[in-house]
Amino acid sequence: MKKVISLVMVMAMVMCLMAGCGSTTETADPTEAPAETEAETDTTADTASEGGSFYIGGIGPITGDNAIYGMAVMNGAQIAVDEINAAGGINGYPIEYKFEDDVADGETAVNAYNNLMDWGMQVLVGPVTTGSAISVSAKVYEERVFALTPSASSPDVTAGKDNMFQLCFTDPNQGSGAAVYMGANMADSKVAVIYRNDDAYSQGIRDTFVAEAANQNLEVVYEGTFTEDTATDFSVQLTAAQAAGADVVFLPIYYQPASVILAQANAMGYTPTFFGVDGMDGILTLEGFDTSLAEGVMVLTPFSADAQDELTKTFVAEYNERFGETPNQFAADGYDCVYAIKQAMENAGCTPDMSAEEICNAMVEQFTSMSFSGLTGTDMTWSTAGEVSKMPVAVVIENGVYVSAQ
Repeated sequence: MKKVISLVMVMAMVMCLMAGCGSTTETADPTEAPAETEAETDTTADTASEGGSFYIGGIGPITGDNAIYGMAVMNGAQIAVDEINAAGGINGYPIEYKFEDDVADGETAVNAYNNLMDWGMQVLVGPVTTGSAISVSAKVYEERVFALTPSASSPDVTAGKDNMFQLCFTDPNQGSGAAVYMGANMADSKVAVIYRNDDAYSQGIRDTFVAEAANQNLEVVYEGTFTEDTATDFSVQLTAAQAAGADVVFLPIYYQPASVILAQANAMGYTPTFFGVDGMDGILTLEGFDTSLAEGVMVLTPFSADAQDELTKTFVAEYNERFGETPNQFAADGYDCVYAIKQAMENAGCTPDMSAEEICNAMVEQFTSMSFSGLTGTDMTWSTAGEVSKMPVAVVIENGVYVSAQ
C-alpha cells in the first residue's frame, strides 16, 4: 500500500509540473516582484534606446578657424534640447542630441554625417557652414533625412533637394537686404565693396547687393577682391576705396579678414562706415583683436542680444550663465532650429519609432505649410525650395557690444 501511495504521489507531482503548478504568475506573493520583471525591464530599456527617443544630430566646426560658429550653434541647440526635455520632450518623448565636428571641411562633414547615421540620427541640424552643407546635402537628399541648416546661406545648399531647409537668410537675401537698408538709411552714400571672389558665400552676397544697389540710388564707386591666400593685406583695396571717396565700405565676408581690414583702415586713418553681414558676427570675441577698432561697425542680422522681449532676455541670461559670454546670432539660430523641428514634429504627430524617411516626409510637409516664431524672427515661413522668409534687423557695435541701430 505504501508503494502504491508513493507511486501515486510521484505521478501527481509530475502531472502538476507539466500543468505549470507553482508558477510565479499564479502563486507568487503579490508584494514581491514577479520573475518576469527583470526581462520586462530589459525590454523597456531596449525600446527606449531603439525607439523611445528622437535622435537629432548636429554638424559644424568646433575646432579650427571657424569654431566660433559651430560652438555657438552647438551650445544654442543644447539649451533648446534641455528646455524641451525638461518640459516633457516632443510628443512625450525625449531628445537625444549629438554634435560632430567638421572643421568647416566638406569631406570631414560627410564623415561626420555618416557617424551620426550610425548613431541613429533621424533629423539633422546643420551643417553650419556653406561648403560643408553643400557636401552633406546630397547625402541627406539621397537617404531622405530631413536637415535644417542654421547658417549655411548659399542657394546651392538647398537647390534640387526638397528636404534641405535653411533657417538663415540666403546669400541673395542678405545682399539685397543690405542694399535696401542702406538706401533707406544711408541715402546718397558712396559705397565700396570688398569681397572674397573664391568663396561662394561672399561672391553670392556681393552679386545681389550690387544689383539691388542700382535700384536704391546707391553709387558703388569701387569694388575690390581678395582670395583665401591674399587675406592678410588689404592696403591696395582700402587705398582705392578711400581715393574713390567711399564713405561706406560693404564687407560681405567673414570676421577674420574683416578684422584685418579694420586694423589696416585704422592705421591709414580711413574711417568710413563699415557694413557687414552675418559672417561678421564673432569679431568681438576674436582672440587678440582690439574690439575698439570695430566701434561703429554695422551688421545686418536676424538676432540682437540686447532685444527686450522675454524670449531673448531669457535665452541671453541662460547662455551667459552656461558659457560665460553673450550669444551671437549663430547661437540663436541653433536654438531656433531645434524649436522649429519640435513644432513640426508635434504638428505631424511624429513618434521615435518612425523611420528617418517617414519623419522626413512629415517634416517637409510641415515646414512648407507652417509659420514659426523664435529668437531670429516672427512668423517665419519656408518656400518649397527650403528658403526662409523673415525680416532682418540692423545692429551697430557700441562700447564693445551689439545694439539695435536707430
